[in-house]
Amino acid sequence: MLNNGTGEFTVYNLARYRDSAYLPASTFKIVNALIGLQTGVISGDSMIIPWDGVQRPVAAWNKDLNMYQAFRVSAVPYYQEVARRIGKEKMQFWLDSLHYGAGKKDTLFKIRSAIDTFWLDNTVKLTPDENLGLVKKLYFNELPFFKLYQQKVKNAMLFEDNSNYKLAYKTGWGTTEKGHPLGWIVGWVEENRHPYFFVLNVESSDPGYDMTTVRLKMLKDILKQLGFFEGKM
Repeated sequence: MLNNGTGEFTVYNLARYRDSAYLPASTFKIVNALIGLQTGVISGDSMIIPWDGVQRPVAAWNKDLNMYQAFRVSAVPYYQEVARRIGKEKMQFWLDSLHYGAGKKDTLFKIRSAIDTFWLDNTVKLTPDENLGLVKKLYFNELPFFKLYQQKVKNAMLFEDNSNYKLAYKTGWGTTEKGHPLGWIVGWVEENRHPYFFVLNVESSDPGYDMTTVRLKMLKDILKQLGFFEGKM
């Protein structure tokens, strides 16, 4: 967690935060949506991509969805289609512009696998530090995309908004090369107009690990322990 006002970091497991990199999974939807909007592949957050009729395990994916809806239910098929429409050349250009997956060595990542799976198959990896930096830049409209498009993605990330706080995030869930479930939540909590940026990265050796439930509960429990959700931070 980064307190933007003081620059103070709170880190659990510094080596994992700073020195280890992992597949971004659906946190990549932040970037995919921004590139889609900037290139015109996504005409707006209400743009619908019709359901292909394939029944998938997540019921919320099995219908026509627009960008906003697909982002919030983390519909992989919608954003795979967006990636295919963007194409490898344009996608690579924007990933290079963002230095996405470059890591500490600042070596630009090159798409080596399929355009619609590279963020899921462990060919591109991000450190938690990089993912935190991405959402911080997004919050302040500092990414190389039109401000309007950054705002549309931020709107899709905002899940809780009340008089005490705002909580915005994007989840991710994938499988490491060891076959371990890997979970992400990246975003910010804002109280009294003051943002705190966070990245939660969870891995388990249990293939049946209930990542969907655990990662969000873990995030909220930690934030509550740190004094958030009361409007006093």
